[in-house]
Amino acid sequence: MQIKVDSPEQYIEQLTGNRRQAFCTLRRSILENLPKGFTETMSYGMIGYVVPHSLYPQGYHCDASLPLPFMSIASQKNYISVYHMGLYADKKLMDWFRSAFPKHSLSKLDIGKSCIRFKKEEHIPFNLIGELSAKMTTREWIKIYEENIKTKT
Repeated sequence: MQIKVDSPEQYIEQLTGNRRQAFCTLRRSILENLPKGFTETMSYGMIGYVVPHSLYPQGYHCDASLPLPFMSIASQKNYISVYHMGLYADKKLMDWFRSAFPKHSLSKLDIGKSCIRFKKEEHIPFNLIGELSAKMTTREWIKIYEENIKTKT
């Protein structure tokens, strides 16, 4: 479900019922835990958390006019998704998340390289997503990005 809006608040206003409530809780969990320096914005049609150009002037290698993406959350047709680029780039972080997930949710982990999908709002482990959000500073993300992603493209 692609929602065309200009701000995170407008994005959330388009959601209804349990989806809106879960999404608000998810957003709050991320915002309360995200290290200083990351900025919330609209990115690729989702609510994104990025390293702004003021901290990383080079921007994203795919389009330098865009800030460096880190995390995003989206309301898709059949699920809510959390995208975390650090999971894709840092095996240690991915291993931690995979081992921690069963302690926070009874549902089966549905994860790709950087995308975690939740088909039911009640299965979202908000505290774990908050903890994941706090695991990497902007400086750490830039270093990992430059070493593991930017150099391979």
